Formats: sequence, C-alpha cells, structure tokens
Amino acid sequence: MCLSPVKGAKLILIFLFLGAVQSNALIVNLTDSKGTCLYAEWEMNFTITYETTNQTNKTITIAVPDKATHDGSSCGDDRNSAKIMIQFGFAVSWAVNFTKEASHYSIHDIVLSYNTSDSTVFPGAVAKGVHTVKNPENFKVPLDVIFKCNSVLTYNLTPVVQKYWGIHLQAFVQNGTVSKNEQVCEEDQTPTTVAPIIHTTAPSTTTTLTPTSTPTPTPTPTPTVGNYSIRNGNTTCLLATMGLQLNITEEKVPFIFNINPATTNFTGSCQPQSAQLRLNNSQIKYLDFIFAVKNEKRFYLKEVNVYMYLANGSAFNISNKNLSFWDAPLGSSYMCNKEQVLSVSRAFQINTFNLKVQPFNVTKGQYSTAEECAADSDLNFLIPVAVGVALGFLIIAVFISYMIGRRKSRTGYQSV
Repeated sequence: MCLSPVKGAKLILIFLFLGAVQSNALIVNLTDSKGTCLYAEWEMNFTITYETTNQTNKTITIAVPDKATHDGSSCGDDRNSAKIMIQFGFAVSWAVNFTKEASHYSIHDIVLSYNTSDSTVFPGAVAKGVHTVKNPENFKVPLDVIFKCNSVLTYNLTPVVQKYWGIHLQAFVQNGTVSKNEQVCEEDQTPTTVAPIIHTTAPSTTTTLTPTSTPTPTPTPTPTVGNYSIRNGNTTCLLATMGLQLNITEEKVPFIFNINPATTNFTGSCQPQSAQLRLNNSQIKYLDFIFAVKNEKRFYLKEVNVYMYLANGSAFNISNKNLSFWDAPLGSSYMCNKEQVLSVSRAFQINTFNLKVQPFNVTKGQYSTAEECAADSDLNFLIPVAVGVALGFLIIAVFISYMIGRRKSRTGYQSV
C-alpha cells in the first residue's frame, strides 16, 4: 500500500533532461513545515529481458522519461518509514524505502514493477501482467549525513539489470537543511576502483590522476583508445574512437587525467540536428560531447560539459556551448590521428589521440570516408614530398657518379 505524504509536506520533483542523453537526472525534494525532510538526486535505468510470442527473448532498456509521477512519496518520521515512489506511465513503477534508527537510517526494499501488458513498451510479450523485482540490498547511512555515489551501481536480478549512478541522497533531514557531512560509497573512495559498467571496451591500464607540478615529473602515458557507439533503436547512429586526456587547472594546480575506457560508462542519443555522447566513471560524473548540424551540410562539436572530482576531493565543473571543433561534411567521419588539443576554457583542455568520430548518418554501423584534420593532412603531404626529395638526391648522386666515371674513362684512353 502506498504511503501518503505527511501532513503539510510538499514535493518538488525535477527531471533534468540532459541535452539528448537517454536518461534523466531526477531531483526529489520533499519538504515539511521545517524545510527539506528528504532530498534525493540520482540517475537510473533498467534492462529487462522477456519472452515474446515468437519464442525468442527480447531485451529492452528503460530510462527515466521526462514525464513521470510521484504518488505515494513521503517524508516519514520516528515511527513511519520514508518512501520515494516514481511511476513511468502505465508500464513501470519504482520505489525505495527508508527506516530511521537511533543513529542511522537504512535504505532498503528497492522495488521495480513492470507491466508486460503494455504492448508499446513490451511488444509481443507472452506473459501478460505485472512483474515485481525486489532488490535485497540494504545500505546504512548515519543520520545528518548525505550519501553520495557517482559510480554506476549495477544489480543483476534476472530477468532485470538495474543501474544507479550520480546519487546524492539524505533521508530524515534534520532542521530542514541538507547536511554538508558526506558518506561516499566504496566504489568512489579510490581513483583506481573498477566500478560496474554499462558499456565496456577492451581492458586497458588503470586511470591515472597525476599532478604535473611535482619536482621530478614523470611523463604521463598516452591514454588508451576507447571505442564508443550509440544506438537509436536497432541502428547505430553515433560512432566515436578516441583516447582522451583531460588537462585541468583548478586554483593554479594542474592535473592530467587519462580516461580509462575499461572503467568508463557511456550513454547518448541521436536527433536529426544534434547528437550526444556522455562518459562517466568513478571520478567523472559526466563528460558530454554534443554535436550539431551546420547549414544542413556539415557537422561539428558544438558543446562540451564536464563535472568531475579531483584528487583533493573538490568538484570541477565547466561548460562551453560555443565550440567549433571536428568539422566535417554530413555523411562522412572526422579523423585526427595526431594529438589534438581542444581548449574548452582556460582551466580545461582535452587532448585527443587517434580520434575518429561520426555523429550522423552512420551506415551499417561503420565509419564513412573520413575528412582528416590539418595535422594529418600535412603529414600525408610531407611524406610524398620527402620521398620525392630523396629520389631527387638519388638521381643527382647517380648522375654525378656517371660523370666521374665517364671522365676517368676518357683519361684512360688518352694515356694509351
């Protein structure tokens, strides 16, 4: 039975539609007469496998839509549990419960319900009706502490895989104000923690976060190249291959951060005039690459947004919506094998290695003919020039040798 909100409680539920990305960040702020009594911010999606009428299994991924309801959410008190309930239309609902103890509160009974009778969401499903999956996890958080977890927490509860990330949560808020005291999940506590992932590429070296101002700096290794692909339904709509190195100067302290594809998640989506690739891991809450169409003829990288955590625990947040990088004709890809520097702001640059992207008009899941960057074009131009010069010197050397040999031959004849 759904809990009703406590008397006088108000609920503010905000869905942040992040560009064209295929998930929404939710912010729930339950309030009572004292102020905020429950605060939660998070992202989630669910991958569900079900049997179809043609005796095959079909797998779908459900993300939070931009429209949802929150009937039954409540603040709770010393006697009653708090609860957040989210409804995704007719087909899907989700709930989590919080119980207050003497010195802490528990996060428990995370329940997902989905109705396979909805043929729009579950086309061709054999078993019609409501199915419920309960997550047995139980987290304990001290009172007056906000729980944070930027890593992706994955729970495989067959036939459903649940994923949660970007979590900022405090139940039973004291004195109406969200606490500044934090408890960080284990997955976020060390830079080299391997977090559960949504998509992965080939294994590679661990993520490095290296101050560049050390007395005896060691060269930062070149980042591992990752392969990223976004699908629109059953069709690949965006391809990206690149090694990424983030150069950050926060309060005059420079850091170099190599993105490790093996521990990095990616999502995104494609629209007729825009496309987005989002990366995140235990240090990066999000790194967005947003592409746009220009004059109906070309595409380019228009926007980069980043929110991440530095080695000292501070947050770093930069957004630039007026970029003009990686310009190429529609129907082609953009390629730059040499190291390229994208200056997003004075404090943030991205170095790319072995870059190749195609955010529009992908055919058969493969890259189209590439337009090369100027650095690669110069290299390709210099190679034949160098070969030509070498051949020229070789011809001159042969000619000189021939002339010297001919002169010696004439001298020999005169002696006879």
